[in-house]
This record gives sequence, structure tokens and C-alpha cells, in this order.
Amino acid sequence: MPRAECQARIYPVLTILPQHAGMHSRNSPLSPEIWLNDLFACKAVQQGGVIRRKARDIERFAGMGRFMQEIDRRGYQVAENAGQIVIFCNRSPVRWLTRQRNAPLSSKESGPKSFQDFGYE
Repeated sequence: MPRAECQARIYPVLTILPQHAGMHSRNSPLSPEIWLNDLFACKAVQQGGVIRRKARDIERFAGMGRFMQEIDRRGYQVAENAGQIVIFCNRSPVRWLTRQRNAPLSSKESGPKSFQDFGYE
């Protein structure tokens, strides 16, 4: 099929999809429901494992409110750190193995270091 004919057939369909998909984002061809179904259909979820996604992707593709409703419905737990969302896809308790510290969160927040900070004279 010639390229012009192919484009003439496909382009109208592509411009109609976003209007009917109920999308949360103009950048995604998926509706929030489809994106969430895909997220929770992966093997790790089925085995009660752990998955990780960027917070901005969750917000962009489904919206944090809708995502948290689905988490609550499934009885899962979620943790957030540095823009990453970690989803524990089971109902087991989460136990932190490290102490909670009031130390700076990153080297940017702690400022420059010197040799004296590490015990060198």
C-alpha cells in the first residue's frame, strides 16, 4: 500500500483515539483503567512480589488519587522515596531494617565534604 494511502487511513483513527480513551494524559494512548490493569497484571504482582514505578509516571498515566484507590482496594502497601513508588503487592507487614535517621537525605543537602569529615587530617 502506498505511504500516502496508508497515512490517509491511519491518521483519522489516531486523532479519534484520545477522545474516546478517557485518558488522564495527552501523552498516553491508554486510559487510566487500562494502565492500572496492565501495571497490576505483571508476574511480580501475581506472585505477591514488589514492583516499582516513577511517581511522575503514576501521576501522568493514572493520577495519584486513582492509583491509591486501587492500592487500597487490593490491600497493598506503598512507599515513596526520591520520586520512586515501591508497591508491596501482598498484605504482609513491611518491617524497616534500618533505623530512621535525621541525617540529610542526599549529598546535595549535606553540602561539600572534606577529608576531616572522614577522619583524615
